[in-house]
Amino acid sequence: MLEGLATAVNHRRWFVELALPYLGNNPIEIGSGLGDYAIEWAPFLERFTATEADPDRLVALKERLAGEPSIEVRQMLLPSNEQGDYSAAVSYNVLEHIEDHVGALRSMRDLVRPGGAIVLIVPAFQFAMSPADIATGHVRRYTKKTMRAALEEAGLEVETLHYANALGLIGYYMATSVFRLMPKEGPMVKVYDTVVLPVTKAAERVVRPPFGQSVFAVARVPA
Repeated sequence: MLEGLATAVNHRRWFVELALPYLGNNPIEIGSGLGDYAIEWAPFLERFTATEADPDRLVALKERLAGEPSIEVRQMLLPSNEQGDYSAAVSYNVLEHIEDHVGALRSMRDLVRPGGAIVLIVPAFQFAMSPADIATGHVRRYTKKTMRAALEEAGLEVETLHYANALGLIGYYMATSVFRLMPKEGPMVKVYDTVVLPVTKAAERVVRPPFGQSVFAVARVPA
């Protein structure tokens, strides 16, 4: 699925922009996958740490980011007991894969200095749980309420919490739950990314939607 959605450039850049104000100068990304977001964020930062839990994926990630001097690549699996002093932890579409998601959030908290941010995107609404979600290892989908509850249980202070990509939720539900398709590179992704996504992004800059394909969350490590 990562490879299939790598061509959704406008979608990725939108989500890159959402996180940038909160990353500080030395963030760590949990679950960097192919490194698409790391490559987009790194030019704006002094240092960036990309991580991956899967050993095979980690090798591919190191190879891809070898030419990026400001990016360190390392293995990391959450929950963990590691302590850190990163300016922020950012994790996109990873938390839904982790059974102990509160434990994972506590681990992110412990990696970040006091006052730093935890920046998350997770898939929204349990009714949209589809064969595609199950095939890619999703344990759950979130609402703003359940995301807030997990963040607060992990000892974090919620700063920003909203839905993103309202039209994307409708399209995702129809494609994966009604027609039982897997998200992948092709005409549907291209039309969505070049036609639908810019309209959605512009509209959501003006009005926050009451639903969306994703939940965007920012929480702070208590000072």
